[in-house]
Amino acid sequence: MTTTAALACVQLPLTAVLYGLLALRGWRYGRRYRAAARRCALMDVDPYHAASGQGWYGDDLQAAAARLVLDGLATVNHRGNLRATAAGAHTGRAAGHPLTDALLAALRRRTAPAALGNLEQRDSELWSARQRFHAQARAAAEALRPAPPRPPGCLAAMAALLLIGWMAFTAAAVVDRVPRGPVEWLAAVAAGLAVVAAGLAVVAQLALLDRYRKVPGPAGGRPDPVEARMAALRPHPALAELAARDPEAERRLRLSRLRVRRSRNRGRPRRRTAPPDRPDPSAGGDQCGGSG
Repeated sequence: MTTTAALACVQLPLTAVLYGLLALRGWRYGRRYRAAARRCALMDVDPYHAASGQGWYGDDLQAAAARLVLDGLATVNHRGNLRATAAGAHTGRAAGHPLTDALLAALRRRTAPAALGNLEQRDSELWSARQRFHAQARAAAEALRPAPPRPPGCLAAMAALLLIGWMAFTAAAVVDRVPRGPVEWLAAVAAGLAVVAAGLAVVAQLALLDRYRKVPGPAGGRPDPVEARMAALRPHPALAELAARDPEAERRLRLSRLRVRRSRNRGRPRRRTAPPDRPDPSAGGDQCGGSG
């Protein structure tokens, strides 16, 4: 047997095995991914958790404030300050969700109206309640997320061995005599195609090694089924309902989220006119009652 025929006999089986393992690996991961996607499509995701990380105007805290306004437990004035109503100030009244309860409790702790951005930045109990809620919801979602495929360690080693053998057999074939007869020419053509295919497989394996090291998520361009399920619940229903029922309150909540610093009067509206029992300083005359 000539070197060209030997090259064909070695390269063809190895290339078939390499691509067969790649196809088997992709098929097995695809089956696991489809099963996980079906489970994620049916899982119960909290809308507040789905809204987390969507920016100031659409996240979970904004939705919780919108729900309090819709339920009549809080009001927002023209400056964006939130205040608990008479119903919301009652300690026996619950908002019905851990996030809305935490926000309502933060409003009860304030002696004056406060902006939503200020509550987010300065109320540690509200921050802790948000973290606890999202930690539990995130753990439940991660349990259904499909595991990322393992790095192709054995396949990469096989690709390296195939590369070494390809280089050795190709170097030997170069110095061999010219093929004679249709059988040797057919073997030479098959070996050449196998060399090209094996080279592409080696390049693909090296690229996959770098990809699996940097991107631990689903491979093959597949979307994250957990993220797809949460995206179907956005925007939060409370935000959409408030925008439809009371656009002015929705605009004030946006303004409230931008205010992160506490003003001098701690949210109280500035007094524009003097009260009836106090004389107006802008009026003329002696303000002490009587002239010298």
